[in-house]
Amino acid sequence: MNEDLTRIAEARKAWEEGPLQEALKRYPYVQPDTCRFYTPLDVKDFSFLEKVGFPGEYPFTAGAFPVEPLAGMAKFAAMATKGGLPAAMGQTRAATYSGYGTPENTRDYYKGLLDRGGRAGPNLAFDLPTQCGYDSDDPLVEGEVGKVGVCVDTLRDFEIIYEPYQGDLDLDNIASNFTINAPADIIIAMYFALAEKRGIPLNKLRATPQNDILKEYIARGTYIFPPAPALRLFRDSLVFIAKNVPNMNITSIGGYHIREAGATREQDLAFSMAIAVAYLQAGVDAGLQVDEFAPRFTFNAFGGSMEILKEIAFQRAARRMYARILKERFGAKDPRSMRIRQPIGVHIGPSSTTLQRPLNNLTRAVIGAVAAALSGSTPVPFPPYDEPLGLGWSMEALQLAQDAGRIITCESKLLEYTDPFAGSYCMEALTDEIENAATAEFEKIEKMGGAVAAIENGYMQKEISRSAYEKRKRIENGETLVVGVNCFTGEQELEVTTNRLVAHPYDPEKRERAEEEQKRKLAELKRTRDSNQVARLLKELENQARNEEQNLIPILIECAKAYVTEGEMCNVLREVFGEYQPVSFL
Repeated sequence: MNEDLTRIAEARKAWEEGPLQEALKRYPYVQPDTCRFYTPLDVKDFSFLEKVGFPGEYPFTAGAFPVEPLAGMAKFAAMATKGGLPAAMGQTRAATYSGYGTPENTRDYYKGLLDRGGRAGPNLAFDLPTQCGYDSDDPLVEGEVGKVGVCVDTLRDFEIIYEPYQGDLDLDNIASNFTINAPADIIIAMYFALAEKRGIPLNKLRATPQNDILKEYIARGTYIFPPAPALRLFRDSLVFIAKNVPNMNITSIGGYHIREAGATREQDLAFSMAIAVAYLQAGVDAGLQVDEFAPRFTFNAFGGSMEILKEIAFQRAARRMYARILKERFGAKDPRSMRIRQPIGVHIGPSSTTLQRPLNNLTRAVIGAVAAALSGSTPVPFPPYDEPLGLGWSMEALQLAQDAGRIITCESKLLEYTDPFAGSYCMEALTDEIENAATAEFEKIEKMGGAVAAIENGYMQKEISRSAYEKRKRIENGETLVVGVNCFTGEQELEVTTNRLVAHPYDPEKRERAEEEQKRKLAELKRTRDSNQVARLLKELENQARNEEQNLIPILIECAKAYVTEGEMCNVLREVFGEYQPVSFL
């Protein structure tokens, strides 16, 4: 083998000094880093079993599972006439990430989905006041209620949203998603309280709360409390779910939100792993064995660029890096603890879409979905093409995205081959490069004391801000080309549009009326509930919050059942924990 490498090295040197150099002189606009060619010299220490292995087995490089379930979907496609889908396929037509206006508006949206054959549970987008722990009647959030998601103040709002989900679609037969972080424990408690009111045991519930608060400090910004007490709240939900709700996921970590904030893929991977380690350690420090809870961790879809070979390598590197951390650092023995579960694989990320010539976003999303199929995961063309055009996706955009995924699955048959780039000199080298760079960044954070310390000192925020600035600068100076934005923008280019076939699912007039309607209902609820019970429970919440060893989920459930508002609960916790003040690094 050494003799082969020596001969290859000599041959490559001759090629670089001869044919390659001559070609670069002939085409001076071509740079060496834009025409890379990989050889065995780039993967000198490659060991298939150590670096790749088999799909669904450690180190999970080739895939989290032995097969992609959608690979067999084509056999059912013929049954999908006139909406007559099998249950597994019908679920893909139900609730995507959604929610707007009042709970009644969102209830009616979900009812419409169910009337059209959907079967999946809510995938709730909350408005900013709810995400930041404020009630709809708080003067601080005037003008924001119901604007970018549904407003939820009390358990009563949950009761309304879930009205369409009864009978064979009751809470024990559906899965729900909650994109909420800082007040995640409160929303989780409302869900548990709703189940108790319906007589459904907690061990029958299936749900995924995002519950990833550390990412909020460096990416989305919907934080409330300082990182340390926020991590305590995460610990409380982790422990309670692990012990009482075995079919519920605990968290959906990081992923593309960090990337959307401006992080490079290597930073995204490093920061997501550092945050995951903080959460895993919280569970271990609470006295649990890692295999008791790690299988209930999920990730929120790594992805975020059009560079599809690097994005494929990113997926492979992420799976391998996480598996090694679980096995080598935490001593996990259950393979389920070591695998990354995420709803979709490679995707381009909303920040790769453009307001200009938006139909081009469909092409972009399809490229991302093809990359997902080639990376050993589920191909989902995401986001729909009208992502940059406003709140909520049109039914036309959803249909095109859905059909694109069906074409990839049923016609291209890419899913018949798992991780087809395994063993490729190029792909294995790229996977190593990304993992090595992410590991170096991860180790830097570990030396600081971990994710919480790197947030408190502002390191991760500063690095993401720098990367975001550099990315934007490359677009503005034309170094990074974006079709229709900084190139191919002449007058002869056509602005192609689609016809609107059905009304947009989010009624803008209802959204505008949402705030006043919600305030009126909230005032009535406060007037009719048991105020003495509310005061007693808030005092008990304060007492328990001051005890670091106390798990707050049970008292939060009791608060929810008494229709204590989210804002009232958060205000008590603000008094105990304080509020986070962002680090200034200007």
